[in-house]
Amino acid sequence: MKKILLLGAGNIGVIITELLAASGDYGVHVADRDQANLDGLPRYPLVRSLLLDVTDAAALAAALQGKFAALSALPFDFTRYVAEAAVAAGVHYLDLTEDVACTRLVKSLAVTARSALIPQCGLAPGFITIAAYELTRQFDRLKNVHMRVGALPKYPSNGLKYNLTWSTDGLINEYCNPCEAIVNGEFMQVLPLEELESFSLDGVDYEAFNTSGGLGTLCETLAGKVENLNYRTVRYPGHRNIMKLLLQDLGLKDRRPLLKEIFETSLPLTRQDVVLIFVNVSGYKHGKLVQESYANKIYSQLINGKHWSAIQITTAAGICAVLDLLAAGKLPQQGFVRQEDIAFDNFVANRFGQYYAEQTSSRNQTAW
Repeated sequence: MKKILLLGAGNIGVIITELLAASGDYGVHVADRDQANLDGLPRYPLVRSLLLDVTDAAALAAALQGKFAALSALPFDFTRYVAEAAVAAGVHYLDLTEDVACTRLVKSLAVTARSALIPQCGLAPGFITIAAYELTRQFDRLKNVHMRVGALPKYPSNGLKYNLTWSTDGLINEYCNPCEAIVNGEFMQVLPLEELESFSLDGVDYEAFNTSGGLGTLCETLAGKVENLNYRTVRYPGHRNIMKLLLQDLGLKDRRPLLKEIFETSLPLTRQDVVLIFVNVSGYKHGKLVQESYANKIYSQLINGKHWSAIQITTAAGICAVLDLLAAGKLPQQGFVRQEDIAFDNFVANRFGQYYAEQTSSRNQTAW
């Protein structure tokens, strides 16, 4: 049995605890600075809780002793404390961050690390990166790679057509920070909330627009190999225009604490959600221009008799599957590990990764 230190007992930390402890293969030590969060953890013999502030270096170092891996389910601005402590302790490190700067820090730490450092193990970046890279590997020459992900309420009931489903800090970060892309073969940064597009899937209308962090490390991996690469967040039509009003016209992008307060007091949480994943890749195979797509919708569901939201399931399944593959020796045991280093077939065959495979999914190919 491998002992894990999980940092963060919030909405995602609680389901990570559920999945890992219920498997019987991991002793899960969960740390949080909020006792109320710890009190809400699932009750399993393999679960231990610890009141801890990760900015307390000595306490964090003590908590890491004897652990196989540290999993960070903390807001992005706390991940560096965990990464630095894990490297110092020689413990494997996994996180869920979408923050580009955090991932760059982790990559720099990995140069001298004795353990594996695997950031971005959630949904986007995370599984979307694994799925997209799997499609790209089937082409002789790439043209376009388009990645689209949305965590949406099943029953939208407000003007934003949106409910809170995960980290408010992460959501604001994605909407405000510069976005990476490859355009006409050149790496560049593009503006968030721009390049609005509309599409339909299964008879439902959606919009998508630039947000930060969803590409993970793919810009670097596919540099010189693809003409256009981009990631956009999916929402119901009309959402982007309201967000531009709030963030840009009213200037709330420069008053993020106020925006967070508005969101968390005005937008209700929901567990009745759907996660939409859509990847579209075009390029050349045997001299023919070919397009391949991956589409999947994942819904909230019961696991171990408890109801979990789709975004909780997909995020937790991602990091738990990567941990399982690491423990099984199917991933590098030292240095920086990219999501695209994870084989798609290994991921979806994993007991946790199967939460992606068990949903209604499709892969299609079209040739011209």
